[in-house]
Amino acid sequence: MIIRPAALSDADAIWSILEPTIRAGETYTLPREMDRDQALAYWFSAAHTVFVAEEDGDVLGTYYIRANQQGGGAHVGNCGYMTAGRASGRGVAAAMCAHSLEQARSRGFRAMQFNFVVSSNLGAIHLWEKFGFATVGRLPGAFLHPSPRLCGRAGDVSIALGHDILSWSCSDSSPQRTLA
Repeated sequence: MIIRPAALSDADAIWSILEPTIRAGETYTLPREMDRDQALAYWFSAAHTVFVAEEDGDVLGTYYIRANQQGGGAHVGNCGYMTAGRASGRGVAAAMCAHSLEQARSRGFRAMQFNFVVSSNLGAIHLWEKFGFATVGRLPGAFLHPSPRLCGRAGDVSIALGHDILSWSCSDSSPQRTLA
């Protein structure tokens, strides 16, 4: 598997990954009715650098990396990841996470933060923890999940805020690896 910068010629393959995730409405806060052009405009927005994970010419996953905020928060990176359903369990997400952390360091980000990880997305949470991320907070009811399978009704699901320190330059204090 290789991970490479995405090209506009990857748009159809990327849309085939984005669409089922967007339509399901279970892990991203994107409108479920978002069309192809809107989704690709979001994924390829000017603030995002987009990559694809490819095996034998088949795009299996995609992610973007960006600064989490502007100004005083621009030293913290943020990513969004999606894997094709057919590639689930094949290490694509782990490969993209490792690649994104390398990219974050090479771009000078001092930390990586995941702002809105839906708490029912256990696979993602497990993967981020495996890479050393800590859940630094939860916001109960922050995500309106469409599926009643979680608690007998569609509705409020908490989100986790994930964070990991990539580097630290302040000599008078040290970061906490695990905050609860």
